[in-house]
Amino acid sequence: MKLVAKLIVFSSFGALLSGCAVFDLGGDREPARTNRTPTTAKGGYYLDDGPGANPPANLADIPDAVPRVEPLLSGASKPYSVMGRDFVPMTDARGFRQEGQASWYGRRYHGKPTSSGEPYDMYAMTAAHPTLPIPCYVRVTNRNNGRSVVLRVNDRGPFHSDRIIDLSYTAAWKLDILKGVTPVLVEVIDPTAPVAAPAPAVVATPLQPLPAAPVMAAGATYLQLGAFGSQASAQEFAERVMQRLAGLLPGIQHLRTGELFKVQAGPFASVALADQAAEAVAREMGIQPFKVTR
Repeated sequence: MKLVAKLIVFSSFGALLSGCAVFDLGGDREPARTNRTPTTAKGGYYLDDGPGANPPANLADIPDAVPRVEPLLSGASKPYSVMGRDFVPMTDARGFRQEGQASWYGRRYHGKPTSSGEPYDMYAMTAAHPTLPIPCYVRVTNRNNGRSVVLRVNDRGPFHSDRIIDLSYTAAWKLDILKGVTPVLVEVIDPTAPVAAPAPAVVATPLQPLPAAPVMAAGATYLQLGAFGSQASAQEFAERVMQRLAGLLPGIQHLRTGELFKVQAGPFASVALADQAAEAVAREMGIQPFKVTR
């Protein structure tokens, strides 16, 4: 849809959007109407949007986007207005960080042009943002579970003030946000920045799932960093924490409690040291751990 036609649609139906469902519509996507049929009580999607009928079996193997220097697209860099709001795209977003809610879009737009002119691929590692340069690369971290992915921004949206980014289906699947809007941290990646030296090797006992918490002195203080439904996810997250925070944590382990694998750091010699480590985790990983005593 051409921009002029889009603006007419947005103007005509802007008043109908106060009851929008969970999954937002961005980029060249038309705003949703009120004749929607949400698929769940917690949140659904409009019309024929949603997951594909036969998603690839190898979603977990689809790699993150690889940041590289690309020229900005002039057509996607011009100021524009949607739903009564004015947007001015950035031309330099180095150092950009943003916290807010993420949503995703799927089959209704699969194969249709994005704001970059490229066809939307719901199974690629891409995202839509109202003002970030097109193209650019971002790291998106789920604030609820610490999972993160690297995506290429190639589309515009979402246009609701309560959401900051729209993700592809695969990105949403990897971050575990398919069920509804989720708080995330968005960080722009500068492909021209020098690659940081690898962190010193961390000597650690291989992480193994345990049937219950290990036996140790009662009253020890730990930081819980995340809880996952599979051992593989817990292992991947624990390794990422060790790479980012080498030398700042006394140790990392994961414990199996019922159906969950909990990733915890510790034990700490004092509550004060645990608090200092929690600040470092929040600063470096963008997640907020909490103290547990066992």
